[in-house]
Amino acid sequence: MTRRSIGVGLLGVGWMGQLHTRSYRRLAEHFPELEVDIRLVAAADPSPARRALATELGYASVTEDWREVVADPEVDVISVAAPNYLHRDMGVAAARSGKPFWGEKPLGRDAAETEEIARAVAEAGVVTTVGFNYRYVPLVEHVRALVASGALGVPTGYRGWFLNDYASRPDGVLSWRFRRALGGSGALGDLMSHVADLAQFLLGPVAEVVATTDLLIPERPLPTSEDAGHFTVGGGPSAPVENEDAARALVRFASGLGGYLEVGRAVVGPHCSLGFELYGTEGSVRWDFERMNELDRYVAGGAGGDVGFQRVLARPGHGEYHRFQPGPAISMSYDDLKVVEASRFVASVLGGEPAPGGVPDALAAARVIAAIETSASSRAWVSVGDRSAP
Repeated sequence: MTRRSIGVGLLGVGWMGQLHTRSYRRLAEHFPELEVDIRLVAAADPSPARRALATELGYASVTEDWREVVADPEVDVISVAAPNYLHRDMGVAAARSGKPFWGEKPLGRDAAETEEIARAVAEAGVVTTVGFNYRYVPLVEHVRALVASGALGVPTGYRGWFLNDYASRPDGVLSWRFRRALGGSGALGDLMSHVADLAQFLLGPVAEVVATTDLLIPERPLPTSEDAGHFTVGGGPSAPVENEDAARALVRFASGLGGYLEVGRAVVGPHCSLGFELYGTEGSVRWDFERMNELDRYVAGGAGGDVGFQRVLARPGHGEYHRFQPGPAISMSYDDLKVVEASRFVASVLGGEPAPGGVPDALAAARVIAAIETSASSRAWVSVGDRSAP
């Protein structure tokens, strides 16, 4: 294979943009067979401090205007790591420029914006990856293999959740995530996008939902800095929160399986509890990101002795675990998952073929979220509708 060079353009130099950058750099170490040289060509951010950071990270040029990065002829691929309200314009512009992009979720503020991006991607024929990094947890990939092989039997029930405490303090400031015009939906876009994607990754499409949503903290202090995020606290004048803090949905998969999905950003206790329980006629599994490298598995029909869930530790043979650790029970990290995600993106760029976890999957998750929002307003079962990408 001839070694190739890929020039990266970064849109947004916050925490996620920095993580994209580190992930690109780590490809040579963990995925050397890609035989790719990553060049950090250009980065854009409105913040002077973050632009200075982009220079420290190694980008050859920095600018306030993200359009300059998309138009740069030295930029081959785009990373979209800016706030939600910019995702549609950035994704559509990248696609129309013929440049593959790696975009963070939620890809659009709503299903309509995500549909616009998907249409532009389909028309341009570019490959994409979306930030569904929890797909790449080695034990999650192991569960998917168990389902596909029939090792769990026929699925009989599913519960998925993402419970987080980042918004549990009433003095947490009203960052862009709490404003509908900037963030779109609240816990649904931020957290349910992962929950819906994982559910469909493991069990196929969700067909219909009935749901409720809750606003738990109706007002928050206004931020005093442009760099304030959703972990920042303050004590100044307050303003209304414009989107939901929590959502719960009964779901019916296209297969007929029933399930339950729940998210909450203002839950006291869980820091980052994203997980699922999946029950089958021959066994069951349960997994939680707060114990990312452990899986509880029950195998039906065990003869004699103690019967119950048994702990399975991540090891070589589970997903891409072997890329990072040599033996079982040595923990992988969140950052490692983004390296796997970067490898999927770059491999699809080099091969010219779309990989799972791209814009079509983001659209599928967005349509589940749209159905949840509709159901929460109508208090009725709502069909997810067209599950195909443009």
